[in-house]
Amino acid sequence: MNDASQNAPLLEVRDLVKHYPGKADWLGRHRRTIQAVHGVSFSLARGETLSLVGESGCGKTTTGKSILRLIEPTSGSIKLDGVEIANLDRSSMRQHRRDMQIIFQDPYASLNPRMRAADIVAEPLRNFTSDTPVAQREEYIAWLFAKVGLRPEMMKRFPHEFSGGQRQRLGIARALALKPKLIVCDEPVSALDVSVQAQVINLLTDLQAEFGIGYLFVAHDLAVVRHISHRVAVMYLGQIVEMADRDTLFSAPRHPYTEILLSAAPKPDPRAKTQRLLLPGDPPSPANPPSGCRFHTRCPLAQPVCREQVPALTPRVSSEDREAPVHWVACHVR
Repeated sequence: MNDASQNAPLLEVRDLVKHYPGKADWLGRHRRTIQAVHGVSFSLARGETLSLVGESGCGKTTTGKSILRLIEPTSGSIKLDGVEIANLDRSSMRQHRRDMQIIFQDPYASLNPRMRAADIVAEPLRNFTSDTPVAQREEYIAWLFAKVGLRPEMMKRFPHEFSGGQRQRLGIARALALKPKLIVCDEPVSALDVSVQAQVINLLTDLQAEFGIGYLFVAHDLAVVRHISHRVAVMYLGQIVEMADRDTLFSAPRHPYTEILLSAAPKPDPRAKTQRLLLPGDPPSPANPPSGCRFHTRCPLAQPVCREQVPALTPRVSSEDREAPVHWVACHVR
């Protein structure tokens, strides 16, 4: 791989859209489109972790699954290693499947209960490397088990014989089997105990450092996001409203929605005096999003222009430090 391709983004997403047909009324009329993801754009470097955060239903998981084409995007561009994959047919897409994998949220539902652990990890190998000798494949599976912290004797067990954390490690081993360049982590620790969460996050960090994997990390736990991320993108109602490097976003958020999210996160020191900002009301329906800025119906800083014009996600660079990482914000006021 030459220097130019090495420095190019691993993943480039431009104007990603995923709309679902909504339910019609009892006369079969007035069918509204559900705008799950609407105009999402970002890039991901090799070996980088970009986290998607936001309220439940904001489109985080739909974004990740659309990029992998586990669900088909409505429109937009998805480039993996410079190759446009958004419109590839099934056979052409298969050539790129091994380069991108997913770790699912639920370690209980994402594993076949009738398959032994070794067979679960071996399944992607059988699909893509069927000519590999059986002995060599078994040796590689044992290596994967050791790499994610599972003992070789566990290979013959069924999923119900594992704890929750062990099942997620098994899911990580399966995702790692084909040596992918990109892994979408769909809230991989939300179903685990807090003590186990830390172990799995540290494992993901170690694997990234060793293999240079890019993570698109979907989460709602800001403490986890702060620990694992290089950059963070905040989503609201199907759109990215703010994106910056981790330290900048947590120390100097600019979008009102981001400020409210961070103020609601639990603080390590309960004695610390911080003002908690309240987010009024419920998110609008993605079948009927507000005009202009989608956050204006709940924003304490909303102005008339917010109701009329959609704010673009634009770069903001501090005038004092032109070398600072770019901070992207979609807000008329900030």
